[in-house]
Amino acid sequence: MITSDASRRLVLALVLMAPLTGCGYHTVGSATHLPSSVRTIAVPVFATRAQQFHTEFAFTQAVVRELNTRTKYRVINPGPAGEDADADATLHGTILSEIASPLTYDSSSGQTSSYLITVTARVVLNARDGHVLYRNDSLVFREQYQSTQDVNSFIQEDGPAIQRVARDFAQTIVSNILESF
Repeated sequence: MITSDASRRLVLALVLMAPLTGCGYHTVGSATHLPSSVRTIAVPVFATRAQQFHTEFAFTQAVVRELNTRTKYRVINPGPAGEDADADATLHGTILSEIASPLTYDSSSGQTSSYLITVTARVVLNARDGHVLYRNDSLVFREQYQSTQDVNSFIQEDGPAIQRVARDFAQTIVSNILESF
């Protein structure tokens, strides 16, 4: 028979140990749900259907940077055909649309004072054998930026806004791939 003092210690030990089980935290790359055979990922420059200039390069570079920073996978720059025979998987992306919409107006001049950029993209990660490891056909990201009214100090702000969208996009894609969302 367990004494009341021993049972109190047992209950206290169980209560103190409970938070240590299944806390949900893990080290970088340890929660990956990709097959263990995937060690290298090719990331060709994303395709684009948008009319804007260089968005596909910003998104590709952001994804490569995020994969290099957050994972143990070796990222390969594929050849012009977009495939690399040495890669265990290939991440294909397509910028489906990029729209800059007026968001606010200056009441005194009537000119647009801020814009909202909306980028829609598709991403597919295929194993070497063609098996789809991850796919999302409709990723939508938005970023607001201010326009400059003074022509003398004009700074084009849409480029930095695209860089911020690309960074958020890359963080989401890599997280989704690692966590199988």
